[in-house]
Amino acid sequence: MALNNGQFTNLERIQISFMRLRNVKGSRDRIAEDPFVVQEPEKYQGSWERAFGKKRPLYLEIGMGKGKFISELAVRHPDRNFLGIEKFSSVLVRALDKRKELDVDNLLFLRFDAEEILEIFGKEEVDGIYLNFSDPWPKDRHAKRRLTSGRFLDRYAQILKPEGKVIFKTDNRELFDFSLEEAKKAGWEILCCTYDLHHSDYAEGNIMTEYEERFSKEGKPIAQLVIKRKL
Repeated sequence: MALNNGQFTNLERIQISFMRLRNVKGSRDRIAEDPFVVQEPEKYQGSWERAFGKKRPLYLEIGMGKGKFISELAVRHPDRNFLGIEKFSSVLVRALDKRKELDVDNLLFLRFDAEEILEIFGKEEVDGIYLNFSDPWPKDRHAKRRLTSGRFLDRYAQILKPEGKVIFKTDNRELFDFSLEEAKKAGWEILCCTYDLHHSDYAEGNIMTEYEERFSKEGKPIAQLVIKRKL
């Protein structure tokens, strides 16, 4: 499925601006020294409670952007551990700015490419995965790079606990339809599927990301998909 036919969505325009920030001077050095960024994550595979200092259910946000969403999750759920994963250093440093303001012990970050996720998490170690406004990779030849492709769903199935869920939000209707099709083909159970989250029964308790706030103000509907692998 080709996405957008050459037209940029609002999300893609914002992502282009992020790309321009990828080489912010000093961002890599700061990340390497920050105590809230996990270094050498492969050492924690199968025992991520060691990184947090306390054993609690583990939740990931892959592609967390500036960290607003996962920071709010950490505040609301002190009984869970949260790990924000972001591959762009210049974006991650903005999340670190927010992290300094929080009085929590359950939020850490990781500069990492999700392609290698099986190298740092053990079998059935993760309780939930959040995917918010992921890169749509609009060209057909890049479909396997989408974080909701069957290729990635297979990886999530290996690291998620039996009842673990993937929670996906996007403003991109074509990406959402693609994700729904991939989940069905992979045999995942559909727990929630809405094309207008904010006007649905699933809106209660929803935490908005930076993108989500912006798109909502523009009147764009937000779609949400919640899935878990069938036992």
